[in-house]
Amino acid sequence: MSSQFMRQFTFDEVTQHNKEGDLWIIIDSKVYDISRFADLHPGGSNVLYAPGVAGKDATNLFFGLHRHEVLLRPQYARLKIGTIRGQSELIKPPAPGALSLVPYAEPTWLSPGFYSPYYNVNHQRFHKAVRTFFAQEVYPEAIRCEENGKRISQQVVDKLSKMNFLAMRLGPGKHLKGLVLMDGIVTPESFDYFHELILNLELAHFGTRGFVDGLLNGGVIALPPVLNFGSPDIQAQYVPDIFAGRKYIALAITEAFAGSDVAGVQTIAVRDGDEWVVTGTKKWITNGTFADYFTTLCQTDQGPLVLLIPRSASVSTKPVRTSYSSTAGTAYVTFDGARVPVSHMLGKVGQGLQVILSNFNHERWMVAATSLGAQRVVVEECLKWTNQRIAFKKPLHSQAVIRAKLALMIERVEACQAWIENITHQMNNMNYAEQSDKLAGPIALLKKFISRAGRETAEDATLMFGGRGITMGGMGKIIENYHRTSPFDAILAGAEDVLGDLGVRQAIRKMPKDARL
Repeated sequence: MSSQFMRQFTFDEVTQHNKEGDLWIIIDSKVYDISRFADLHPGGSNVLYAPGVAGKDATNLFFGLHRHEVLLRPQYARLKIGTIRGQSELIKPPAPGALSLVPYAEPTWLSPGFYSPYYNVNHQRFHKAVRTFFAQEVYPEAIRCEENGKRISQQVVDKLSKMNFLAMRLGPGKHLKGLVLMDGIVTPESFDYFHELILNLELAHFGTRGFVDGLLNGGVIALPPVLNFGSPDIQAQYVPDIFAGRKYIALAITEAFAGSDVAGVQTIAVRDGDEWVVTGTKKWITNGTFADYFTTLCQTDQGPLVLLIPRSASVSTKPVRTSYSSTAGTAYVTFDGARVPVSHMLGKVGQGLQVILSNFNHERWMVAATSLGAQRVVVEECLKWTNQRIAFKKPLHSQAVIRAKLALMIERVEACQAWIENITHQMNNMNYAEQSDKLAGPIALLKKFISRAGRETAEDATLMFGGRGITMGGMGKIIENYHRTSPFDAILAGAEDVLGDLGVRQAIRKMPKDARL
């Protein structure tokens, strides 16, 4: 029933309903009859009969224990019987696509009264469309999949594919030619890396880290070698179905034998006429459990080689249980004498490492962006929580130690934003060769900086939320998820220590020979 047609009550009328079998409460000007619900309350009925709750305005107590979304669930919304006369709802669910007004919840360019040299009106329109689409079509799926561990549904994949979601996540380029992007809001010719940055930041807004990787991340990291090194026939045969969401692809590099040591892979490819015979295993392969194709790094007697290997009776996968949701499709992949046509070579024999390394800059930038998007959500959660949580009869942020932690979190997220936008601007103005030459080191250091910042923020946020920060579900569910899964950003696409060393080595290589103190 619409609020405007509901009964109106006075506080005195509500106060009379304060006992077992006849129990009303007020939350944010709305009156709820919880007489029958009391015995079903997860926290027990005694909590609801407390003097400060039964027949009273329990708004502050409610929001000290529950998220606003609880009130919107059908089983609880139906308990609403009226409103308090003369009062109106203060806390409303955000409209799809709406910006948060919580300080630092949005990057500067989306904050009222602030400016940025990087974004234009089209970026703003694109952002609003993306956030609205994600909220309406993807968020419910993210919550379901994160909890039940199942892969993203084909129905949602079809909706994403209609927007050419995966194609946009590969950045600007000729692969976008002829595609309609986000219902035509941006043309393929004007699509740039800031549009892609928006996508990466927004998809991390759900607080569902496993689902972020399950959201076709395999295609983001496995398709570039096909587009850059595959033959026109191979591209025509496989790419359209992958873009359309009819088929799935995964990047198969990492092994139990070789992680950051990419050159140490032991999967072997042996030439047999017009085919390669591939034998070996890969581990921790994102989207591997449901992939139809694998962009695979192999060893040959003439050096490393990358092959596009279709799933077959000789290719098997099984799930690898990690600390984030199984919806990511993390897999152990076995190639048992898999036969692959020579036409499926991505690059030449001996150039396998070049093919794989050419992909790393974009992958690391993408991981850094999604990590940053998640961190900003954590900052917003902490600002809200410390404002509404009452401890020692005062808001939690009245404690100096809490304000100090908030300051560090804000400093980190804003520093990360500034650096990634600077790098993105360089990507927009450099060709591929220039990016490879100039940005490998900075992107490596950027990813290390952002993932390290994320782990520090995760720790601070968990301490602020206390027990709720280590509890799945409830008030601290986003904090718990991020604290548990933030190490993935420190490992995927290159471990922090390896990337730090790479960044410094790149800098040392470029030291001028006449540099002296």
